[in-house]
Amino acid sequence: MLMSNSARAARLHFLANGFRVLTPGDHVLCAVSGERIPLDELRYWSATRQEAYASAEIATKALMQPA
Repeated sequence: MLMSNSARAARLHFLANGFRVLTPGDHVLCAVSGERIPLDELRYWSATRQEAYASAEIATKALMQPA
């Protein structure tokens, strides 16, 4: 039987220009808001902090805070 990745969080390794899937899934969670982000809509992340962000505004605010 095939296993579906639907409704399962992926584990990613964030790189400067992309990301590598470590554990398959269909989404990640925003590090700040906890919002579910489908992988095909993921646009904002920090390779340094290894965090995903739901929007440019959230990413900007998070990255302005000390690590």
